[in-house]
Amino acid sequence: MLFSFTLLPPIAIDMFYQEDAALAFFYSYLFLLSVGFILYLPVRNKRDDLRLRDGFVVVVMFWLVLGAAGAIPFYLYQNLDISVVDALFESVSGLTTTGATVLVGLDNLPHSILFYRQELQWLGGMGIIVLAVAVMPMLGIGGMQLYKAEAPGPVKDNKLTPRIAETAKALWYIYFGLTLVCAIAYWLAGMSLFDAVGHSFSTIAIGGFSTHDASLGYFDSQAIEIIAIIFMFLGAVNFALHFSVVRSKSLMVYFRDSEFKLYASLLIIVSGLSIYTLYTQSVYHDLPTAIREAIFQTVSIATTSGFVTSDYASWPVFIPVLLLFSSFVGGCAGSTGGGMKVVRVLLLLKQGQREIMRLIHPNAQVTVKVGKTPVKNSIIDAVWGFFAAYVALFALMMLVLMFNGLDQITAFSAVAATINNLGPGLGEVSANYASLSDFNKLLLCFSMFLGRLEIFTLLVILTPAFWRK
Repeated sequence: MLFSFTLLPPIAIDMFYQEDAALAFFYSYLFLLSVGFILYLPVRNKRDDLRLRDGFVVVVMFWLVLGAAGAIPFYLYQNLDISVVDALFESVSGLTTTGATVLVGLDNLPHSILFYRQELQWLGGMGIIVLAVAVMPMLGIGGMQLYKAEAPGPVKDNKLTPRIAETAKALWYIYFGLTLVCAIAYWLAGMSLFDAVGHSFSTIAIGGFSTHDASLGYFDSQAIEIIAIIFMFLGAVNFALHFSVVRSKSLMVYFRDSEFKLYASLLIIVSGLSIYTLYTQSVYHDLPTAIREAIFQTVSIATTSGFVTSDYASWPVFIPVLLLFSSFVGGCAGSTGGGMKVVRVLLLLKQGQREIMRLIHPNAQVTVKVGKTPVKNSIIDAVWGFFAAYVALFALMMLVLMFNGLDQITAFSAVAATINNLGPGLGEVSANYASLSDFNKLLLCFSMFLGRLEIFTLLVILTPAFWRK
């Protein structure tokens, strides 16, 4: 029922611009409101606390149900002329903030459809923040497990508590505030008000949808690109860290955080390598242009935003592959970014160091720490389990896509771009995913859900043992 109200702004926008998509949104609104009300009636007086098992179901259903619901306006708008699978792909991609699209000719679409795509990403980003920081730690599967000791938010227990509502509210204020500042900055830099609001939605949500086929390259503005870089960077930082900075009124909180330091260091290293390659191989003959293009594309791909300003897939092959691999690391835990999350990569590195130390000193007791906080062995085991499941599922989905007719580069990059919630890939999917078969699109929808739900949340629901009494 709440989600149905998000269809009202597109109706207002369609009426303002006097276009022809209002009915598609209105019928979708009535349908979702009615279905929601019918489901709500029998349980309206229930006030039980959610238990651990309920939490898993709620988290998975959040994306599955709303992903399907969000597809209805795309399908009902006849001028789009897309299949049910295409509508579902577009909706799931928006809500999971992946940014992979099957639509072409964005510049000619009604403003309401364009706004709705951006709005889906913004709503998805808001859901990610709350679930990642407030709910996932309770379930024991989120990257935020590591922050229980020092970050704001509920201590892991067996049921959802009122403190989650307080945490969620604080995070929403930060999320909304960043969006507002980003929109104003875009507008002052020369975007129309419509484009500024739309792009601020997808920038803070680390989504990557644009209102133009050429993405941010359409504007060809250095000021707009700098604003995008700043807010993509902030969007992929742990929102609990933003909260701590606001509460303590000190920017030093960022620089004391181990994950943030690794995140910033990786962006600097990848940017430096990209600048060096672009300039020395004469892709761009002047250094300022090479710096501008390399930094923008690095931040966009490494944070899993997916905005583009140039055809980076045609750059020397080292750079697209490097950028794609950087998206595997992705954003910080508790951010709207995708990928494995920086904190997990940090733990894998520290665990590797510990194993080397154990070989040198077999009897030494070596503790893995994040900052000054020792990390339990159970969490390190969970990270290794996550990494193993991630690699196995990635390989399996890539093989299935290749079996179903895709070439190696397209299959690899399509799975990478969807499981990391990145968006644009290489090969056939460098511009859009319209050419793929329905089966391949559905598999990639599953890949997006896997990435957004941090793999285990979805796998738990698919396990028969979960459903036994």
